[in-house]
Amino acid sequence: MINIFAAWIGFALGCISGAIPGLFFHNQDWLGGYTSWPRRLIRLAHIAFFGIGFLNLGLGLTSQLLGVESSAASILMIIGALTMPTVCYASAFRPVFRHLFFIPAGSVFVSVVLFIERMV
Repeated sequence: MINIFAAWIGFALGCISGAIPGLFFHNQDWLGGYTSWPRRLIRLAHIAFFGIGFLNLGLGLTSQLLGVESSAASILMIIGALTMPTVCYASAFRPVFRHLFFIPAGSVFVSVVLFIERMV
């Protein structure tokens, strides 16, 4: 159930993280323009809330439907949901943080692999 809850929290944060920058998107030069690094990373953080939210929802519902339980996969997916937007926002304003993307990407990847392994 925790992954389903995390998914819906992610969706709510995705709505908020899209609405706030959406107030400024009309300004073509906002954060350096449409293709600037900060603006791209803010968009990536916004979509990460939804994308990893859907992965959490899928993991939670599949786990319940098939009766498969993997606490390690569950925890790693939540870590990915927390760290991906965080690293995106941090990288937007301090590009050195881009070196931390292995944390959310790795945790989501390992979560998926562990969950597949539990299903087989």
